[in-house]
Amino acid sequence: MTPKPRYAAVLFDCDGVLVESESITNDVLREMLADLGWRLSREESLARFVGKMLRDEADVIEEHTGYRIDADWLSEFRQRRNVALEASLKAIPGVVEAVRELSLAYPGKLACASSADRPKIELQLKKVGLFESFGGRIFSGMELPRSKPAPDVYLAAADFLEVDPAEAAVIEDSPTGVIAGVAAGSHVLGFSPDSLVHQSPETLLAAGAAEVFTSMDDLPELLVE
Repeated sequence: MTPKPRYAAVLFDCDGVLVESESITNDVLREMLADLGWRLSREESLARFVGKMLRDEADVIEEHTGYRIDADWLSEFRQRRNVALEASLKAIPGVVEAVRELSLAYPGKLACASSADRPKIELQLKKVGLFESFGGRIFSGMELPRSKPAPDVYLAAADFLEVDPAEAAVIEDSPTGVIAGVAAGSHVLGFSPDSLVHQSPETLLAAGAAEVFTSMDDLPELLVE
């Protein structure tokens, strides 16, 4: 029997949903903030910065370091981050199999919509073997007027796929991303595994997620009848 999709399309966030990148990226950030004199524990840094655009945290960083991060600093961060990701990045457990299964039910209707810069998104998807699954359907919030929590990146993805965003499912793991998906009018599924870098189910539901799941093994049955 041919699998029957529940939605018109599925729009995936990237970091924390497709790849285990948050702790890697955060370790690089912690090192660079320590160089500026602001020393944070891993837990403190994760709580402060996961799910947020680093460029939007310039005021907070300046408050604690006296240094205003600029384009050169951000460029160095991205270079160091990419080296670390290339060395250590892994896929979220079960997600490669889930995406490949969903590709059968949603041919040409899966997209990756992330707040990250495009080189990072593409590096990560290639590293874990998911780049071809999304083909040319990769969207960066940094290329749009507004990034998450604004809905722009999800609206752009839905428009490209020629679907009503209200008929799309969004897979997110952060309150910021959930808010963006809800603002787009989509059905948001919150991913909440037991992890230091992920939010609690209660937090994602409070942000507006319609439902929450804890394992990528369960995702196909939530999206396919």
